[in-house]
Amino acid sequence: MKFEPVKSNNRGFPLPMALNSATGCCPAPPPAGASAEDISEEFKNFSWFTGVKETPAGPVPGVSTEITFKEKMRQIKSRISSFRMHFTVKPGLYAAGNPGSASDIFVTANYGLSFDHLRKALKGIDAWILVLDTAGINVWCAAGKGTFGTEELIKRIKESDIEKCVDQKRIILPQLGAPGINSGEVKRRTGFTVKFGPVRADDIREYIDNGYSGTPEMRRVKFTFKDRGVLVPMEINMAKKGFLYFAAGSLLYSSLTPEGFLFRELTTTGAPLIYAGVSSLLAGAVITPLFLPYIPFRSFILKGGITGAALIAALNYFTNIFKAGNFYFTYAASILIILLSSYIALQFTGATTYTSLSGVQKEIKYSIPFYGAGLLITAILLILSKASEWGYL
Repeated sequence: MKFEPVKSNNRGFPLPMALNSATGCCPAPPPAGASAEDISEEFKNFSWFTGVKETPAGPVPGVSTEITFKEKMRQIKSRISSFRMHFTVKPGLYAAGNPGSASDIFVTANYGLSFDHLRKALKGIDAWILVLDTAGINVWCAAGKGTFGTEELIKRIKESDIEKCVDQKRIILPQLGAPGINSGEVKRRTGFTVKFGPVRADDIREYIDNGYSGTPEMRRVKFTFKDRGVLVPMEINMAKKGFLYFAAGSLLYSSLTPEGFLFRELTTTGAPLIYAGVSSLLAGAVITPLFLPYIPFRSFILKGGITGAALIAALNYFTNIFKAGNFYFTYAASILIILLSSYIALQFTGATTYTSLSGVQKEIKYSIPFYGAGLLITAILLILSKASEWGYL
């Protein structure tokens, strides 16, 4: 989870320099000392914008604590497509409800989903929201990358002039942001005491009612079947581009004959190879994440490999999908599913609560010779399969 600080989105892609506010993305920063009219014009296309609140620190945007149907659809879109790379909110100070000098200050990342979860949890609560510039990365990952960090928090506290808006000197951060924050340094340089709230925004009200103290249940990081399930569409989305290349290569391989490329041969091995790719995607991006705690071993390479092996065993037992070719092809397809399933499952390390930087680095180190040897064996078997097909063996 921990990487060097980069300007990127949740998956490491470069963040666009300019984004369209009409799509729910981060608008260009307004000039310093923006007026209420400037803010109204800047945020008018945002469905959550409720108007401008005048404060001792100047005018700030007001936000709704209701999530509309359109916003829910945007959240779903961010989970199933590359839209998440643009699903950002402008860093700075916001007002939920009608906050005053005694109101709490909650900190979040400028990733759209993080912002939405917080404002929804603040329904019925008058509060200040301070959004950090995490380059569109969620709180947990940004804390590891360094973008949800001490310097950024101090910068936003000072630039927002939030101290002019409150009498109390307490600022509440999500617990998952703790790895990136030096609370002592924040206190020394800003005068604000950092408190870490619950893991989930939904527990904020109970956290406040409990005297700003988290219960063991609030502090526990859960990674349930549902939590893992909502990540599956993004895992599939990340793998789909590679699958298209794989499918194209499979069709070219199957059409190769001694006379040249004859596409009448596609049904022999082309379709089964594509089935192998689909099976790998199913095993690595769907089955492995969903049943992660129940698959043996801690290594994601082994988890994905085991899932792929189990799936290929079941497919070979119940169907003839990979027996359309010959002995060599059947084994090549089987090994390929195991390799690809393992590789796809390895990509899930960045989305789980089970991994660490050193663990992921170790897995990557050991995976290179494993994948290299497997691909070499697969290539040899495919060559032998084609040679047998042509009558050379």
